[in-house]
Amino acid sequence: MEAQTKIELSKREHKPLQVNPIKHSQPMGAALAFMGIQNCLPLMHASQGCASYTKVFYTRHFNEPIAMYNTSVSDITAVLDGGDYSILMAIENITQKNKTLKPELIGLHTTGLTETKGDDVRSVGTHIEIPYCYVNTPDYEGGMESGWALTVKALITQHTNATTQIKQSKILLLPHVSMQPIEVEKVKEFCESFGFFTLALPDLSTSLDGYLSEGQGKLGTGAISIEDIAGLGNCESVITIGSSMNIAAKALVEKNPNIKHLHFNHLMGQDMNDNFVAALMQMRQIQPKPLVKRWRGRLQDAMLDSHFLIGSSHFVITGEPDMCVGMCELLQSVGGTIDAVIATNYSSVLESINAENVFVGDLEDAVPYFAKADLVISNFHAERLLHSQEKHTALMLRGFPNYEELGNQLKNDQLYEGSTYFLFEVANALRHIKHEQH
Repeated sequence: MEAQTKIELSKREHKPLQVNPIKHSQPMGAALAFMGIQNCLPLMHASQGCASYTKVFYTRHFNEPIAMYNTSVSDITAVLDGGDYSILMAIENITQKNKTLKPELIGLHTTGLTETKGDDVRSVGTHIEIPYCYVNTPDYEGGMESGWALTVKALITQHTNATTQIKQSKILLLPHVSMQPIEVEKVKEFCESFGFFTLALPDLSTSLDGYLSEGQGKLGTGAISIEDIAGLGNCESVITIGSSMNIAAKALVEKNPNIKHLHFNHLMGQDMNDNFVAALMQMRQIQPKPLVKRWRGRLQDAMLDSHFLIGSSHFVITGEPDMCVGMCELLQSVGGTIDAVIATNYSSVLESINAENVFVGDLEDAVPYFAKADLVISNFHAERLLHSQEKHTALMLRGFPNYEELGNQLKNDQLYEGSTYFLFEVANALRHIKHEQH
């Protein structure tokens, strides 16, 4: 089985095109990351169509006004005017039209058009009075997960001050792109319950969390500021959740070699959360609060309650690699059989998934595995494909986009608590579909 998995992964680039893709572009990941910074103006160096698609995509997914701007570059103006002029004019027009708009950071990310042109986005910052962060995210490379991670790395590299000092009990969380705003909030609160001063980068917990406030959709409203990012060099530890975030942690450790790096591929299921809790206990030399132990017991009970349904079922999972690996391990811990994992892009973490088929592909590649599956975990686009199947197969929506459900940004799959909810949601979906089959 392991040999077969290696072969499938090695063939990930042999398909000449994608049909019904599950993958999204790097600029979309970068835009989302900048929305998690306080008073940040996400600026896509692209045509209006690229930015409009991203804005509509996130508006429908989160049901929130989205802070998204663009430089309105076309193939003609890119050649005649040059990228520097378009960027400077865009910033001037945006800030002049709305005098109340006072961004504390300009988050510029590129696209395929401007990368092909070869615009020097780095030098533009010398002409801008507002703090400026640039990241190269061509949409012909990588995907949403890598765009998010590259943006976090750029924020640390360009704005975090180097130091050798350490502030005890100050930690930084680096969550992967598939973590919902409420999940970032839950993990932060969990760390704070151990007495840590906790920051997250990016931090969507106050940006796209379904909270009604004034001025929505003008600037990013994340819970971390540019001043916070500048001071990240004195963190005691940096905790990465998801393999994609290791590049950002490496950038922070380069700012201060005394920072400890703790890595977790995910925070789903008992084993991984036990390791997470043990690491926090070791740093603080304290016992977890009683509620932590109680949620661990609830998860164990949920595993017992759901294993009859999950243990007799087959699953197909599609999405970003960091999301897929956590779901696979949690379902397998209860006896579930993973028939196929179809990832958006290659990541070394896919090598650790113990499934019948693991490969990079699209929904066209996933359809043959739907016939045997009892439950498919995928994004909204898998819905119409499942309707065409003769067999009744349940669908659980995860990842981007989710246009079907309201409040998905408040759905928690992390830690003991979220893992418990996840198992019950899976089991209830299976019970419903198996009742229909009978």
